[in-house]
Amino acid sequence: MIGRSAAAKAWCLKPEPLFEAVESLLGHRVGDASKPGDTDLETAIVLMSAAGKLFRQETARRYAQLERIIFICGRYEGVDERVTEHLATEEISVGDFVLSGGELPAMMIVDAVTRLLPGALGNEASSQNESFSAAVQSDSKALHPVGSARHQSTLTSHVLLDFPHYTRPAEYRGWSVPEILIGGNHAEVAKWRRAAALEKTLRNRPDLSGKE
Repeated sequence: MIGRSAAAKAWCLKPEPLFEAVESLLGHRVGDASKPGDTDLETAIVLMSAAGKLFRQETARRYAQLERIIFICGRYEGVDERVTEHLATEEISVGDFVLSGGELPAMMIVDAVTRLLPGALGNEASSQNESFSAAVQSDSKALHPVGSARHQSTLTSHVLLDFPHYTRPAEYRGWSVPEILIGGNHAEVAKWRRAAALEKTLRNRPDLSGKE
């Protein structure tokens, strides 16, 4: 199952068991160097790797449209590169850090994708008005007039974080819920939420707005 890397003193997963395991799930061979197999556009074979492309909400939305996702979770120094090049359809990372294996990142992706499937959430709107959602993204563009400097910054960000949420009581230890949220003016509440989402994005994730 594991073998030493040919170029370094490190262990990585060998190709044979991984190819055979995925082929067993697919129900057919993926081919070889002389005769590559056909690509199933409805199935993603995802290799979890710190060296992969960054997983984003748009990735989750794309995966939610597929029939099936097969995860390959590396261990040790990862997997034989032939798995990356000829078996996996995508190499994905969940962030700029290294874990012992790909199992936890795979679970994160399963959760991110599952909650986008019809019927997974009690309220379908829940996934449409949150950080990185298409709704929040379009709101960011509506916050400032087209052509304004602030509008240009939102265009470069493409996404916003979610706006702050509050519960009862209206006051706790001297900290109060913003008055505008309990005033009943829905238009003003929507405007406040958009502005608050932009402020939080600039504060916590300036990389999304080009202000870093």
